[in-house]
Amino acid sequence: MEQAFDKFQAAALTGAQTKDWTDWANCFTEDATYFEHHYGKFWGRENIKVWITKTMNSWPASSMTAFPVTWYSIDENKGWVFCEVMNRMEDLGDGKIYQEPNITILHYAGNGLFSYEEDAYNPHNMGVTIGAWIEKKKELEAKPAE
Repeated sequence: MEQAFDKFQAAALTGAQTKDWTDWANCFTEDATYFEHHYGKFWGRENIKVWITKTMNSWPASSMTAFPVTWYSIDENKGWVFCEVMNRMEDLGDGKIYQEPNITILHYAGNGLFSYEEDAYNPHNMGVTIGAWIEKKKELEAKPAE
């Protein structure tokens, strides 16, 4: 399970960096369920891939460059992984890290694949953080070059 979770994290970083979410979607079984509290439920690896690609390649989500995990717990007996994932925005070079957490729940199906993911976060806080990032980005872009 831990190796599958490591692969899952690496695939999320690859997706954020390359905008190709294939490796991440391939961390799921063909009949997986993905429950994202803001966007809804998606059934099947292919539907998950289509949704994640569209969502994460649309601005401002396309400016999320990493998803570091701050903590996690694995229940080997029941097949669950629980973790806090930071949704980190592109570094603006202003010395601040713009990120908000979500809690991710994964269910392991065996063979290195997950059959279920659920993400929960505070949409208000996410909006405030992304809004602050957008405002700072605009401010920095408007600043004359020195």
